[in-house]
Parts: sequence; C-alpha cells; structure tokens
Amino acid sequence: MDDRDRSPYQARMAPPKPSSPPSSPSRGLTRRRLLVGGGAGVGLALAWGIWPRDYAPNLAAGPGETIVNAFLKIGTDGRVTVIVPQAEMGQGVWTALPQILADELGADWRQVGVEPAPINPVYANTLLIADAAAEQLPGFLAGPGRWAAREYATRNALMMTAGSSSIRGFEQRFREAGAAARVLLCMAAGKRLGADWQACDTEAGFVVRGDDRFRFGELAAEAAGFSPPDPVPLRDPGEGKLSGQSMPRLDLPAKVDGTMRFAGDVRLPQMLFASIRHGPLGDTSVGAIDEKAAHAVPGVVSVVKRQGWVAVLANTTWAADRGADALAAKYQTRGTLPGAVHVAGALDRALATGGKRLIAIGDAESALGGTPTVAADYTVPLAAHAAIEPLVATARMTGGRVEIWVPTQAQGLTRRAVAQATGYAEDAVTVYPMPVGGGFGRKVENDAAVEAALLAIEAKRPVQLLWTRGEEMQRARHRPPAKARLKAKLTGGRVAAWSATVATPSAMGAMGQRLFGHGGGGGPELAAIEGAQPPYAIPAVAVAHAPAEIGIETGMWRSVAHSYTAFFSESFMDELAAAANSDALSFRMAQLGGNPRLARCLTRVTAAGGWAGEAESGQGLAIHSAFGSHIALLAEAGVEDDAIRVSRLVASVDCGRIINPDIVRQQIEGGLVWGLAAALGGAVSYTAGVVDQRSLAALNLPKLADIPDIVVELVPSKEVPGGVAELAVPVVAPAIANAIASATGKRLRALPLVLA
Repeated sequence: MDDRDRSPYQARMAPPKPSSPPSSPSRGLTRRRLLVGGGAGVGLALAWGIWPRDYAPNLAAGPGETIVNAFLKIGTDGRVTVIVPQAEMGQGVWTALPQILADELGADWRQVGVEPAPINPVYANTLLIADAAAEQLPGFLAGPGRWAAREYATRNALMMTAGSSSIRGFEQRFREAGAAARVLLCMAAGKRLGADWQACDTEAGFVVRGDDRFRFGELAAEAAGFSPPDPVPLRDPGEGKLSGQSMPRLDLPAKVDGTMRFAGDVRLPQMLFASIRHGPLGDTSVGAIDEKAAHAVPGVVSVVKRQGWVAVLANTTWAADRGADALAAKYQTRGTLPGAVHVAGALDRALATGGKRLIAIGDAESALGGTPTVAADYTVPLAAHAAIEPLVATARMTGGRVEIWVPTQAQGLTRRAVAQATGYAEDAVTVYPMPVGGGFGRKVENDAAVEAALLAIEAKRPVQLLWTRGEEMQRARHRPPAKARLKAKLTGGRVAAWSATVATPSAMGAMGQRLFGHGGGGGPELAAIEGAQPPYAIPAVAVAHAPAEIGIETGMWRSVAHSYTAFFSESFMDELAAAANSDALSFRMAQLGGNPRLARCLTRVTAAGGWAGEAESGQGLAIHSAFGSHIALLAEAGVEDDAIRVSRLVASVDCGRIINPDIVRQQIEGGLVWGLAAALGGAVSYTAGVVDQRSLAALNLPKLADIPDIVVELVPSKEVPGGVAELAVPVVAPAIANAIASATGKRLRALPLVLA
C-alpha cells in the first residue's frame, strides 16, 4: 500500500495513517468547541452538536497540508481534502458529504478529494445512536433518552454507517465545517488586505474581495491561526453553487479505471493468504481434519485450528482454497441443528403467543372485538445480503501493534472486537477503513477482521483472509425471517381499527450483545417492528412483537425491519380496499389526510405511471415512510410462462432537500432492484445447520434481462434532507404482490413471490 504505487487520485483516497486513539474526555472548553488539533499549521477544529471535551489530535497532515478543522485539510497546491467518517459502500457518501462542505466553503469541485476519518469521538454518528435509543433498541441504548445516547456515542467514538443516516446525521456538521473554514480564510485575506474579513467571500477555490483574489492554498496555513465566531455564519441552502447539483462522484474515476484499492487488493511484504472453513450453526467444534492432504497442495504453509473453524495459510489464494477443501473437515455440534422446519415452527409458536404490544393508538382490541374483521397472515424468509465483496481482511503484527485493513461500517467497533479477541489494548490496534464492496448491514460485523488478526498472530506474518462465497452464505447473519398476523375492521369504507402481531427474532438486541456486550436478551423490541405502524389516519392501532428463537443468528439488512413490515401492511391495505369494494388508490388517499408528503408522492406516481385503477390491469401500489423520507411505487407485473414478470416500476420520492440528484436516483434505482431481488428470490434456508444456498446462482437473483423499466421522479422539497439508500427497498414486494393480485386475482402472502 505504498502511495508511489497509486495514481495521484487514489493516493488522496488512502486510509488514514496509523494514529493514537482519543484520550479520555475532560471538561473545560466552552460549549460547542472541541480542540482536536494544535501547534503550528494545525489549527482549531470545531465539533458541532457535541459536548465540551478535549480529545487528542489524530488527524494526520501530509506534506504541504494544513488541517483547518476536523473535517477539512487544504494543501498549498489548493487541494481541498474532506475528511469523511462514513463508509463508502456505493451509496455516494464520499461525494455528497464533501459536496455539502465544499459548497459552504466555496471550493472548486475539481480540487476536492476525500479521505476516510480516523477513529475519534468527533466523528461519532450520534444521530443513529440517538434514534436507536429513542426507539428503545436493546444493545444501542446506553441510558435514558436521546441525550444520554448521544453522549454514549461520543464517548465511545461510535462511528457507524447504517440506517440511511449519513446525510441526516452529518449535513449540519459538514456545513458548519465548511463555513468555519470559509470564515478563517476570509480572516486571513482580510488581514493581508487590511480590510474587514466580512467584506470578503469565497468562490471556485479563491477568497475574493472586488478585484482581489487569493488561492485557498496560499492562505490556509495563516487561516488556521485564527478563531472563527461561534456560531459560524452559514449560507442559505439555496445560495451555494454545488449543493443541489448532480456533481461528478469523487469515487467514480478510481472505480472505473481500477485504481480504487479495496481490502482484497492489499499486498504486504511476506503476506500469506488464508482460506477458512466454518462448521454448522450452533455449538460447533472442529473434529477430524486431513492435514496431510492439505499440505500436499503446493504452496500451503500451515493449518490453524480453532473452536468452530479451521484455516489454511498459503502463498496464494488458490493454494489456500484448495488446501482448505482438502482438509475435508468434520465437525461436532451439541444441541439442535436448525433447519427450515425448525424456523417455521419457531415463528408459528411465537405468533401464537400474541406477543407484546409496543405500539398502541386508541383501543384497537375493543374496536376489533366481537365484530367482523378482515384478517390475513404473511411470511418472509431469511434474506441474503449477497454483497459482491464477501468478508475480507488483512492483518499485520508490527512492533507490538495490530494493523487491520478491512471494509467496515463501524471502524471503532472493529478495533474493539480485534482488541478483545487478541488481548491487545485498543490503542495498539490500528484500523484502516477500506472502501466497502457492498455492506447492507453485513459489514457492521467483524468476523473476518478478528479471524485475520488471530491468524497473523499465529503465523507471525501478515495474513489476508478472504471468505469464499459458501462461507459467507453459511455465516452471513441474514435478515431475520418473520411471520405476521394482521386484522382490521372496516367502517364506512375506511379502516376503523388495525392490529398486527409480528413474530420474528430480536435481531437488534442480539447484535447489540455481539457488538457492544449488552443487549436485549431476546425480549420484544421496537426495532423488530419498525415501520409496522401504517402511515394512515386509523383511529385505533395496535402492533405487537412476538420474539422467535430460531437458532440462527441474524443481523442488519438493507432497510432492516421496514423490508418486511411494509410488505405486510401494504399488501393488507390492498386486501382491505378489495373488501371495501374500493379502488386501491382512492382507498389509500381517503386515509392519508395526516400525511400530506406521502399523499403527494402517491398522487404524483399514479399520474406519472398512468394508474388504470381497474381489475386485471396488472398494476399495484405501495407507499411507505422511513428514514425521514417518503416514497410511492407503482408496479406493473404479470405472468409469463408460469413465472412472474415485472415490466415497469415507477417511483415518486420526497426525500427533502436534495444534495446530489443523480446520487439520489442511483440509490432509489438500486433499492428498487434490491427489492425486486428480495421479492422474487434471495431466500435463504438451512438444513441441519448448513445453508442450502452456497452460491449467488442458488439465490435466483434477477438477471439484467429481468430488470424492468424504471422511472424515478424526485419531488421538489425544502424540508430537511432524509435518507434514501434504503428507502426504495420496502415498497417493491408489496407493489408487485398487489400487481399480481390485480392481474390474476391471486393473493400472494409469502416471499419470495411464487405462483403455486
């Protein structure tokens, strides 16, 4: 990973240099200020929206660079390097967040680059953790209320990319960082001119006052010596020249020309390659292995056996994989070996308990009792992440330190996990966060990083561990399965009462145990039914979670619980519309009086898609609100050769004020395709603790020829930005199911959608 081997563009996107962890927090600075740098040419950094504490500096400056604040470095050559704490997983965060800062700064986009942030409390994703606390998600909740959760996130440097939170959680901080730098540069220019700094402004990489112009690079070091006002003056959101425009993605050139370095591209002197094999799910240990056969493979160096897994180290990936296969490992498992029948039974048993009511509006139980109701059960399976990049990590031991190159959605948690597994102190572990080749919640977990570190310690040489697709499918902690029972009462053609019981594992609580060491213990949790409260004006609503013990670890997935709760609710709304002898559009619109943004999306999508509103039209609707955004989808589908064929998807999206329209469209389109895959394929099952689908081909994912025409309309809005990376996923399955019901008269209540 020598910068001399990179293109200049790629060198600017390299992981941060090894650094010390933050020191213990202490009080004593004025509110809204946080010193993360000091000394000549380093400058003052402001931490916006967190507590007055002093943290040790750990942002490294390269030759000719000045650290202006925690989110920005400026070089003498005029290069503006934006420090981004969020992982780039293809969602465009390495473009959108720099775009926000550059707009406030007045930078020239052609001179803007990006660098991953080091682990530091100033970069904590406080919004995500506070939202989790407000929703009482076990494992994330560190104290009562959002404030305690923010403090916990900051103290523990909880940097995490999840929950479509990057723009929502960091827009203000990046705006203020850009504005603060703009003020400092104007102060430096004002001093040179002997003028009031407020008479200066910035544009296209220059500080300007009339005919006077100074390049950012010639002022940066001097500007770092000034202190900005508190609060810093912000531009009006519509005033800038970059925000709201479809600026070119900063990560695109390197991804196109192949110079982007992913974790699997890391090469270190004397590095070994590792291939690993895990046993069945459950309390498993490795039994007999054929080490002689493994060593007979040319290039194999050693075999490492641990509880639950065995790995082969070799000089090439080819040799490591073949050596691992040659081991022909046998495993011993105590207790139950989970399978499809076990999962189905666990969901049924949980559903029969009725669960614990976590959402209550009015008295749904009384409203539903003793009156005719419409009822239906729905089911979704375990669902695969199926990221193009399986788990991978490279580890090296140097001078009593562990270095880890890894694609991670939570670099602080990765450091903690490696430290705990190896016995090293956290300040002896350096994490290099690499670009993520598909995360979807899977890379919040740290399996490969921990295993690579253990193997490097064993081998006393650098080790790169790359999981095979089969291993990834076996241990991926998929989206949990769920089964729901919905009931409703209709009065006067409208929904008067609604109840839903969702049987599903307490996945977030269990994940909290794995990542934080404390969690929900398998009890009911709001996270499991997130999105289950329908967005309609229904007088009486009750939603319960019935925790199910399925014997299989599950985890985050793109749009998490929204992915199944929207399928349940929006499919059921169509059934209710039919029971009320109403058009699906009119039925929904009549009950959206309290949700004007979602109603606007629905009216726009039906106009754009040419809603027919007739039986046998093959059209279906679904709407949903999540992550501070709103979406309506019209799907057109039918049956060809006894298979479901989706011909068109039309989406209308209100995600508030838009930073980069092209990126929003990309994420909505990607989410629709992801949702299509989950609707028609992507199911995962186990037999005796071993996954049945060990390849991408086995998931029945849609091919290019299966992708329908996609139209995305972005609704103009001045509201605060919402999340989009996960927004489109939940509406796809119910819209298609509703379209199939329209086309065939057959209601499909289970995913994947299959015609019996």
